Amino acid sequence: MKRLSSSLTLIAIACLAAACTTRPGDPAPERVGDEIVVAGKFFHTGTPVVLWMDPGGYDAYRVEKRFAPRGEHGWDASKDTINSPNRYNTRGERAMTDAEFERHRHGQWTLDELRERIDLFVLHYDVCGTSRRCFDVLHDHRCLSVHFMIDVDGTVYQTLDLKERAWHAGPANDRSVGVELANIGAYPPASADAVLSKWYEPTPLGARLLLSKRELDALRTPGFVGYAARPGRVRGTIHGRELVMHDLTPQQYDALAKLSAALSRIFPKLAIDYPQDDAGRVLDRVLTPAELADHSGLIGHYHLTEGKIDPGPALQWGWLVEQAGREIR
Repeated sequence: MKRLSSSLTLIAIACLAAACTTRPGDPAPERVGDEIVVAGKFFHTGTPVVLWMDPGGYDAYRVEKRFAPRGEHGWDASKDTINSPNRYNTRGERAMTDAEFERHRHGQWTLDELRERIDLFVLHYDVCGTSRRCFDVLHDHRCLSVHFMIDVDGTVYQTLDLKERAWHAGPANDRSVGVELANIGAYPPASADAVLSKWYEPTPLGARLLLSKRELDALRTPGFVGYAARPGRVRGTIHGRELVMHDLTPQQYDALAKLSAALSRIFPKLAIDYPQDDAGRVLDRVLTPAELADHSGLIGHYHLTEGKIDPGPALQWGWLVEQAGREIR
């Protein structure tokens, strides 16, 4: 966790200045560059955030494909290959009265109403490696959405107001916020090298990310050189399957801890906690319906769905919870 980028953009400097006087989750009277949007209101995170309305942001409200060529990006050109022009809908729609539905379908959520509903923060990895690729795959090709993406340089992208029900976690969408962590993912040991060796190279400083010029140019940190937070490949078991992957970058962990802290303060029902056994070890399986109903806080995609393994065995749940807790003390 000790490596930090030597390049700070102006937005990062502004965020550092804000962090001296605010905590993650504090309301923000004006925009300085570290704010997320909840029910139309700004809240500080202490880490750089690019909103969907910012230059270079990723807008999940748009029905057009973000990366398709001109003339091929509109809904008319896409409707034969994707299911819907929208990638999100209204939270808790089925349980609403007609009056509630009429109000909420137009996005007229209050912060207090959201605080009653949201109690999960679902962690994914994107199997794309960078947030730019992630949005291309998620939005343009899979017709899905997620509230946040965290790129390898630690930049947080918000694509939707948290009042929206993003399509990222199946049975948990009504009660959750989701984040896609830029990482190429986990693989069985026998096939891992074929993928991981294309994305990382061993160096005396650890596993260095191998990014193309196009991928580097899409990052918000000029001259960024990324390393996994731990030097070697990490092995672990999920759903009884042995998997291998490289860890997130230190910049991603720092941003994720701050974002987790902010969400926990904004949504009091969202605890700084994760699914664990009696010994405090993160569960490596799907939660039972009763366990899921009882859990609030951070949760992996694989805790929700048998067919998913993200965010993988490398994620340092204990460190994340401890650091997020420090951020709000």
